[in-house]
Amino acid sequence: MIKFENFTKYFNKRLILSIPDFELNTDIYWLMGENGAGKTTLMKSIAGLIPFNGAITVMGIDIKKQRIPYRLIVNYAEAEPQYPTFLTGNDLINLYAETKNASKEQINNLVELFGVSAFADNKIGTYSSGMVKKLSLVLGFMGSAKFILLDEPLITLDKHSVGILQNLIETYFLSGVSFLISSHQDIIFREHIAAKQLLIKDNSLIKS
Repeated sequence: MIKFENFTKYFNKRLILSIPDFELNTDIYWLMGENGAGKTTLMKSIAGLIPFNGAITVMGIDIKKQRIPYRLIVNYAEAEPQYPTFLTGNDLINLYAETKNASKEQINNLVELFGVSAFADNKIGTYSSGMVKKLSLVLGFMGSAKFILLDEPLITLDKHSVGILQNLIETYFLSGVSFLISSHQDIIFREHIAAKQLLIKDNSLIKS
């Protein structure tokens, strides 16, 4: 599913992460590590938002060599998303719909599930943190992704939305989508679905 080869990430000449050779199969992975260990850095690297040395491939598609096909199968929802305040939720939804080839049916379903339709026409500058989070999750599930990155997905979510998110992860997973989730809060899945733990320790990624 996802393969790292000689991956390294430095910041101000300091080594943040080093993953020589590492491979993950189709599954749900729980990314763990102390604050500052590099969880968000790893996710942003996989999402293609920050540069790194080495190679990352998902289903054999290399992010550096095949950027457009790669972005169609890898989605990312940030922990604390920051969108241009002058745009509306619908502006972003329409943009993602075009770039991710998302169907109208899928979009309508996600928007209704998270209640985003109630404020999607408003400018993002008027949104609460919870509203921004719900919008980011709608965008994170749009299209036909095979690998979805969720960084602290439960932050600012109300209890009802947490249940919706858990069900959505399960549904997508059972249809063949893999997840990498970073969360300090528990996400409880059905008994037959268990997230496999990954630990970032001493600049390395470890299967536990």
